[in-house]
Amino acid sequence: MATNSELMRYVLLMVFVVLISFQNSWAQSTDPDFMRSMGKMYVVIAVIGAIFLGIIAFLITLDRR
Repeated sequence: MATNSELMRYVLLMVFVVLISFQNSWAQSTDPDFMRSMGKMYVVIAVIGAIFLGIIAFLITLDRR
């Protein structure tokens, strides 16, 4: 059974790997696509970020129980 510190270290490592893997997709292009030109891209990013943070918070509180 993994301890809390090992689990937290694993979660932080996975978050870091995911953020690094999407680094190239954050680069801005010169031609605006449909979602960005309509202003909806930022809404999509905000919703995905909120869901991701909610899942992380849920897993942390679940681990503490």
